[in-house]
Amino acid sequence: MDVLDIARWQFGIITVYHFLFVPLTIGLTAVIAGLETAWVRTGKEDYLRLTKFFGKLFLINFAIGVVTGIVQEFQFGMNWSDYSRFVGDVFGAPLAVEGLLAFFLESTFLGLWIFGWDKLPRGLHAACMWLVHLGTLASSWFILAANSWMQHPVGYRFNAESGRAELTDFWAVMFNKVQVVTFPHVVFAAYMTAGTFVLGVSAYLYMKKRHEADRPMYHHAIRIGAVVTLLAGLGVAITGDLQGKVMTEVQPMKMAAAEGLYETSESCAPFSVFTVGTPDGKEEKFAVTVPCLLSFLGTGSFDGTVEGINPLREEYAETYGSDPTSKAFTEGDYTPVIPVTYWSFRFMMGLGFFAAGGAALILWLTRKGRTPGVRWLGVLGLSLPIATTLASSWGWIFTEMGRQPWVVFGLMTTESGVSPGVSVFEAATSLVVLTSLYALLAVIEVKLLVTYIRKGADPYEEPPRVKVGGSDDEDAPLTFAY
Repeated sequence: MDVLDIARWQFGIITVYHFLFVPLTIGLTAVIAGLETAWVRTGKEDYLRLTKFFGKLFLINFAIGVVTGIVQEFQFGMNWSDYSRFVGDVFGAPLAVEGLLAFFLESTFLGLWIFGWDKLPRGLHAACMWLVHLGTLASSWFILAANSWMQHPVGYRFNAESGRAELTDFWAVMFNKVQVVTFPHVVFAAYMTAGTFVLGVSAYLYMKKRHEADRPMYHHAIRIGAVVTLLAGLGVAITGDLQGKVMTEVQPMKMAAAEGLYETSESCAPFSVFTVGTPDGKEEKFAVTVPCLLSFLGTGSFDGTVEGINPLREEYAETYGSDPTSKAFTEGDYTPVIPVTYWSFRFMMGLGFFAAGGAALILWLTRKGRTPGVRWLGVLGLSLPIATTLASSWGWIFTEMGRQPWVVFGLMTTESGVSPGVSVFEAATSLVVLTSLYALLAVIEVKLLVTYIRKGADPYEEPPRVKVGGSDDEDAPLTFAY
């Protein structure tokens, strides 16, 4: 392995690992805010107990997510300095706003939410979590805007003297057509992840005899999680369809690679549910297909034309040229790894549909206060959070691998973005150290979550009523609520 291979492995491991926490953080802030708002409006004890219980789990996930996210910035300078130099003028604006506005919004109001149970009026305290959720959405918007620019560069000019892309239109970057469809798709996927998490944790506690007295509360939480999952799943499907059409327009090679479509289909292109091909992914041996579905997914018409890999390869070679000394432009140039893009696309969709279908089944089995059998509840409850988490991970793998060999589509190849001064030993050392560190953090995360999940929700404790002007003892120090 050379420096490029090691750098790509490191970036992939760190990014996918970090993204395990991001959707749950985004989604749980909305669920917790909704639960606390329901408590404020109804006064029902169960809503407050669930708010504080899932609040603990959220804080564990948030803390680990922040730690793993910091490393993302460092590795750009370590292994991808040429890339950072090329995109720095464009990425500087959205990422600076994300750090200065969105993250501070999250952290400030999260602090008020943690410490303010006996300092803030109930309605204002619930509003703090809604503002935390707004901060997570803002963070997502700015980060996805940067990523969307990598998929479809707009609002820039290339400075030949400095060899850098320079920002010319901030709003074009913010409202990139890829960004407009990617953001809601990612957010709905986050809601879906949080919904299955609430469902799965509640199902686990419902089955435990030591929590038998709280079964009605967990039964209710199971249904809340299932409703969130099902509604979010509908949003994921709709936005995913829109995203596919934009992807076909701006990155036709990615859509062709997602299907393993080698020759252009002038009309009624089929979508393969399952395909067996040659090991190099260049030839189809057997496939189970749905007629015309790919044309609809890519163009919105069952008679739409979907370009194939081979003609696109020739078109890209003519448009962008070729370099026989570069690994990226050998045989199969401008083509991603077909088996990876093909199966990651299907794993993403299949696991998402499984989660939505499982949530619908849970709602049916628990209708009118009914209780499903422990076996059904255990299998579905524990498998759905895993399914949505893996679906999000496969989605990001498809998004990034499907763009290859470009790190910025049409402007910079991945090979050109790697740091020129990094040795194989240095790159391998950072890969081993960071992967080991992340493995340790995974053990800590799982241990903390399992410990607090097993304890279940704490007994109800009436929070103090605080006047609009503040608590009776305004000089009392803030106390950590968890």
